[in-house]
Amino acid sequence: MHTELITSEGSAFSGDAVSVTIPSGMGEITVLKNHIPLLSTVEPGTVIIRTTEQELLFAVSRGVVQVGPKNVRILSDIADRAESLEEKAIELAKKRAEELREARRNDAEGFVEATATLERELARLASVRRLRSRRRRP
Repeated sequence: MHTELITSEGSAFSGDAVSVTIPSGMGEITVLKNHIPLLSTVEPGTVIIRTTEQELLFAVSRGVVQVGPKNVRILSDIADRAESLEEKAIELAKKRAEELREARRNDAEGFVEATATLERELARLASVRRLRSRRRRP
């Protein structure tokens, strides 16, 4: 099935996939060819795209997913390949986001912005850890 993972910066993935696992508003869902049509929100987490050759993990934040019988289109604020992320850098960014969120507790707009940043860093961290745990399997 044709799969697209798109951010405001462009296409993170476009190609054929055997299955796509998405963190949605309904929980984690896996889409296979001939899936029923579906429109849902995407929650921060890990999108897993399985092709005939490989399994790709992407950290995503909020967005939407549209599923048809022969295609999947995911629109997300971010879509970072887990392989390209560094856990230590993410840990530091997460800590800064937590501090910023605490500092902006009385500023509604700043608090929402800091919360979104924290959610992005948590999604990145979860994706890196998920990739690392998959590599350890025999």
